[in-house]
Amino acid sequence: MFVIIGLIVVIVAVLLGYIMGHGNVILLIQPAEYITIIGAALGSLVVASSPSMLKKIVAGIVGAIKSNHVHKHDYLEILKSFNDLFLEAQRDGLLSIESHIEKPEESKILNRNAKFIGDKFVTDFFCDSMKILLTGSVPPHELENLIDTEIESYELEYKPVAGAVSKVGDAFPGLGIVAAVMGIIITMSKVDEGAAAVGMHVAAALVGTFLGVLMSYGIVGPIASKMEHDIENRVRYLHTIKAAIVAYAKGNPPIIAVEIARRTIFSDERPSFAELEGHMRNKTGA
Repeated sequence: MFVIIGLIVVIVAVLLGYIMGHGNVILLIQPAEYITIIGAALGSLVVASSPSMLKKIVAGIVGAIKSNHVHKHDYLEILKSFNDLFLEAQRDGLLSIESHIEKPEESKILNRNAKFIGDKFVTDFFCDSMKILLTGSVPPHELENLIDTEIESYELEYKPVAGAVSKVGDAFPGLGIVAAVMGIIITMSKVDEGAAAVGMHVAAALVGTFLGVLMSYGIVGPIASKMEHDIENRVRYLHTIKAAIVAYAKGNPPIIAVEIARRTIFSDERPSFAELEGHMRNKTGA
């Protein structure tokens, strides 16, 4: 929602400033310039990316616009779920939670958290790690190394996605110049049509430069930055999950494992100890 609001503010502010300067909005409607710049940008992205990368880029842009950010409430829900799951394992043995791990979407403990269940990668990340813990044959430090390897693989896979979009954003001013130069070439062939016609063609050519700079710094660049923040936010989410699993694997009581996980959360989204305690008391476990 905030991404959409921000983009609207950018466009409205630019157009409002243009209108206040007595500009004619009709002159900004130059389909040829839009097709040249945006088409060239999309084409260069296709050249530079594999099919799987293109899918990730589309998913990342949609996710940035929809804002899949993990918020305090999501952390409260997942820490509550982990506490209940670990309590059951402590009370009835590790094998008692096998059904929750095998089918998390049917688990009365795990399916309370829509954010967690709705993200297949995160759900598989947690459940696969817990399955290793259930085998009982992997020491905690090896389990931690294994989870760190998966988080590192995730970062290596997804950070270039935001980087690819950022590179396209950086290319827009240059593509705007290309469109502008093409417009000037057309203008030179129309000099015999009079000053008014030449002026119209020059204005159309300058729209290319305007569009390239606006797309770079006002739209594509910010979206790429939002994608980077989303990836960092998700990596922090994975680290919190890892901290809970490893802490419990080391023999800590459920409440301590959850507290260790809570302290890995960045301060702007981290629930306080009292908030977490109150949340766990207000909701009964499975």
